[in-house]
Amino acid sequence: MKKMNPPLKFFQLTVLIITFLAVPSLVFAHTGIGPHNGWLHGFTHPLSGLDHVLAMIAVGLWAAQAGGRIIWLIPFIFVTVMGLGGLLGIIILPVAFAEYGIILSLLVLGALLACRKHLPLSASIILVGLFALSHGYAHGSEMPQSISIFSYAAGFMLATMLLHLCGIGLALMAGNFASVNWIRFSGIMIACYGGFLIIH
Repeated sequence: MKKMNPPLKFFQLTVLIITFLAVPSLVFAHTGIGPHNGWLHGFTHPLSGLDHVLAMIAVGLWAAQAGGRIIWLIPFIFVTVMGLGGLLGIIILPVAFAEYGIILSLLVLGALLACRKHLPLSASIILVGLFALSHGYAHGSEMPQSISIFSYAAGFMLATMLLHLCGIGLALMAGNFASVNWIRFSGIMIACYGGFLIIH
């Protein structure tokens, strides 16, 4: 992995913040319990499913593994395209492709991490764009009708950005333990979870 110089302590703090936020989110999301505020509902949605959480962290891990400008460009593109996917999910009836796209994102991103594979920038953008569209569509299609579209979208986009930062932070911390191929192992586990979703 290329050497990176962002402040490591900042990203370590980000990991702790994500962990703290995820606990109450798992309680309230996808249930009729708790606030129905649009922003909060959107924020908790990506944190409510392990498939979303792992895929978002995988994007951050993969971007950090590539290094350079990709470390910020790929997460930015993902969140932007995901917002478009969320809009499509809100205005169009749900279809099955989103779920398959989410599973595929786990398999492909997990495999890329496990193999420490770096793709050309154009291929990386297309790949994360397609995955972002699927994840965004899933978020949008499950938006309650009684809440604001914009606040809901802002919530799930912010949660996604924080999960990307979590992945970047974990990758930077893993860089301090070069003897342990932690990122590769994480990729294997993420891909295995994607395979588990296929058979279930």
